Amino acid sequence: MISKNILKTFILVLILLAVGRILIRDKEPQLKRAGQQIISNITQNYNIEPLEMEGGNPYIRALMRTISASEANSDRPYNIIYGGRHIDNLKQHPNQCIVIGNGPNRGRCSTAAGRYQFLNTTWAEKAELYHPRPSGFLRKNYSFEPIYQDEVLYSWLRDANAWGGRDITKLLEQGQIDLVLELLSPTWTSLGYGIENNSITKSLPNIYKKMLEEELMNAGSSYYLY
Repeated sequence: MISKNILKTFILVLILLAVGRILIRDKEPQLKRAGQQIISNITQNYNIEPLEMEGGNPYIRALMRTISASEANSDRPYNIIYGGRHIDNLKQHPNQCIVIGNGPNRGRCSTAAGRYQFLNTTWAEKAELYHPRPSGFLRKNYSFEPIYQDEVLYSWLRDANAWGGRDITKLLEQGQIDLVLELLSPTWTSLGYGIENNSITKSLPNIYKKMLEEELMNAGSSYYLY
């Protein structure tokens, strides 16, 4: 048999739960606005510069800006090298090996450079495939100027054969940004699903949506939001 004290306590708990639900329901609009403000603050607090290249698919352009938000948070993203220092000479990939101070690769060195933190070996491989205007005759030189960083990455992302037959453009147009980030995370480990998440990793899907809104607006009526 339930005692009167236990019954009173049970009734009090039910009343408190009911009041709590009412308060939360009344606060839902404010909580929603607060969440939207947090997302807005995230995108404003990170330097997500426009691309140097013009034109192209807005979904891929938004993805490129999202990658750079995580990989090269700087007001000069095209000039940054691993560790945060900036360089001025972009005639070619800088190929400066900087010792990694923390994380799973501590003690090794990284040649990551530019807006998309291309390793020297990755740049050499992808530039040979996608660079639109290499110079030189016997020995090709692949300029690392901002527009070429953009154009090489853009072509790489658009090449389904480079991603195991997965068409990244179609995935993005279907709204599958999480799947795309997972697909790219072995290449850019800060995108989530990898070994080196950072403080912005969890915000990347929301950042992508914000970037996509901007890119679709700039592209005009020929594209649509999912």
